[in-house]
Amino acid sequence: MTASETLHIGGDLEVRRLGFGAMHLRPETAEDRAKCVAVARRAVELGVTLIDTAHMYGWGANEDLLAEALHPYPDDLAIATKVGFRQTTTDQGWRYAGAPDELREQVDEALRRLRLDRIDLLQLHRLDPGVPLADQLGALRDLRDEGKIARIGLSEVDEGELTAARAVVDIAGVQNRYNLLDREHEPVLKACEEAGIAFLPWRPVAAGASGAQSEQITTIAKELDATPTQVAIAWLLAHSPVIVPIPGTSSITHLEENVGAAGVHLTQDQYDRLTR
Repeated sequence: MTASETLHIGGDLEVRRLGFGAMHLRPETAEDRAKCVAVARRAVELGVTLIDTAHMYGWGANEDLLAEALHPYPDDLAIATKVGFRQTTTDQGWRYAGAPDELREQVDEALRRLRLDRIDLLQLHRLDPGVPLADQLGALRDLRDEGKIARIGLSEVDEGELTAARAVVDIAGVQNRYNLLDREHEPVLKACEEAGIAFLPWRPVAAGASGAQSEQITTIAKELDATPTQVAIAWLLAHSPVIVPIPGTSSITHLEENVGAAGVHLTQDQYDRLTR
């Protein structure tokens, strides 16, 4: 099975269908920072055209790092980030921040840190249960109309929330947890397919896979001379034309393994065995 190589997010933003999640790039030392910068640059060298970050990843530090590594950005590189949380000194360490004035403030901060005039895909990290949905998405719609963001996405939503959000504003992408062994959000994926919405699975490779499922993945990996990680990502690419996996890592070796999954093509039989 050969999956399409590109997807148009929001109908007009063309990206390759295997992106990079920058969450793991959280340097604590100067040496770590140099390694993280090298990983981000290597992702672009390997042809990645979509990088996903968030304010919550280091409370802005991840966005700063990407700007340091990649600005001025290549013309074909799209940056996606997320807002909707604020850091706190509580045990939890964060709180929802979906009030319109807070969202506007966070978008302005992201623009400054990323050194951008407009964010390609701005995602609401979580819906704030304390703020009306129309107010949260209305604020993002206003920011889009002002030219500060180009497309609006959501993260960790169910079918009903996606439907309600689309009644307020066009939704270009959904980022939910999803992988070969964790398909809780299959109904949301199907809704995205029907609407032509990009689906960006976070944690696209299941951690700690075991038993018969893991054995099947390993067997097919041997058949294809690939790694189990590559097989899991290849299944995602074959499973739906709207899926854009964004595997993350702080290792260049793992990055190269992940990106190599785009060249792994499952037969129909292998795809069926994995799907079962």
